[in-house]
Amino acid sequence: MPQPFDPGYVAEPFLTLCSDYPGADVYPSQEFRVEWGPIFHRGRLDGSARVLVLGQDPAQHETIVRRILVGEAGRRVQGLLARLGITTSYVFVNTYLYSVYGSVKAATRRHPALVDYRNRWLQALLVGQQVEAVIALGQAADGAWAAWKATPQGQATKPAYAAVTHPTQPESSAGGDRTRLALATARMLRNWNAALQALHPGLTHPDAPVPLALYGDAWAEGDRLPIPAIDYPAGLPAWMRDNDGWAARKGADETAKRRNITLTVSKGVVA
Repeated sequence: MPQPFDPGYVAEPFLTLCSDYPGADVYPSQEFRVEWGPIFHRGRLDGSARVLVLGQDPAQHETIVRRILVGEAGRRVQGLLARLGITTSYVFVNTYLYSVYGSVKAATRRHPALVDYRNRWLQALLVGQQVEAVIALGQAADGAWAAWKATPQGQATKPAYAAVTHPTQPESSAGGDRTRLALATARMLRNWNAALQALHPGLTHPDAPVPLALYGDAWAEGDRLPIPAIDYPAGLPAWMRDNDGWAARKGADETAKRRNITLTVSKGVVA
């Protein structure tokens, strides 16, 4: 049975973007896990994208798969896109090429080489293309969009835009407290509902026209969707696509955690 996959960076300007990228001189190792290399995108690079999603930075699952937003956050965003009628006509890029380690200093965020390189991706995906809407996940992504909009190309590009709460912000803010998690999730879903109401009318070419349906105050069945195989490189095992939580940074101290990502084959795959 044929297995769909992402053919990769087969055409310009993406060939050059993936061979000429900033390294540790722009992304300091004290702020980023540059030792695991850059991770560039997920989704369509053939000009068919109708929605661009701007994320923050790759985590451990993305490091192994070499595509961004393939963990829990990606599955939640996949559900958000489906409510807009978008099932495959999207492209994802991140604010940062490398995984953030700790926090990012203001001087690094504003580094001209970092900003200019990211803007080259946005130019390739937006200028002369058919993207109708842009969604920024979190404050860092909103800032990246603002930097792009300050450029002449950005000023001339006018898709519908929404900055939304990052999809895993409830967990990161709750500190393991169930009550706080429920409240933070409800706040985030209200924020996402506002974005849906703003973006839905402007998407005139969805993959599948759907009536506007808003979230409730908590996650429901169908809100978290699988990521299509066509978004992944060739030969990726199905359990990496179908499950989450199979990659973890482990070690006795922070240095060991930086050096190690432990992979565990999902239950049921091996007898």
